[in-house]
Amino acid sequence: MRATLRKTQQGLVLFIALIVLVAMSLAGIALLRSVDTGSIISGNLAFRQAAMHTGDLGVEAARSYLMGVSPAANLYADNAGAGYYAQWAEGLDLLGNKTATTSDDFDWSTAINVTSPTPPAGYTVSWVIHRLCQQTGDPASVTCVKQTGASSTTGGGTKGAAAFGTMAISVPTNALYRITVRVLGPRNSSSYIQAVVF
Repeated sequence: MRATLRKTQQGLVLFIALIVLVAMSLAGIALLRSVDTGSIISGNLAFRQAAMHTGDLGVEAARSYLMGVSPAANLYADNAGAGYYAQWAEGLDLLGNKTATTSDDFDWSTAINVTSPTPPAGYTVSWVIHRLCQQTGDPASVTCVKQTGASSTTGGGTKGAAAFGTMAISVPTNALYRITVRVLGPRNSSSYIQAVVF
């Protein structure tokens, strides 16, 4: 009777145990990969957020440049060496998103790099300013995106609801200025930040 029982089993339990072992191994590998992917995604998001916050350095550096230009007529012409353009450069691709052609891409090697205050280790912050006018020249005689109100006013202590005190831009506010900041960071992270100031 015992010999008959042994012949009928033929190792079926071993076969089922091997199948369960393979299934558990695959589940364990899938779990490890999902945890690893989650860690990579959260790390990339952290780098991206850090790059966004670092971009404030570029906005403030460009704003300081605008505040230091005197007389204001110096803002009527391009000053590429200082990262300033007196026109909005219609058709210029600041972000390099148009993959069909690169001929209209902005050359970020000509932008101004922020050196003070020093960006965090591993980050490069560059900025460029475009005056939102169709062409160079006096904003009174060319088409510009202008703030509401009189075009002859100058920057004061209050703009709308925000009070800037002595830090307000003191250039004529009859044209707006677009600041574009590019931040390059670790793991090939990059962020672009734009701010419009007057």
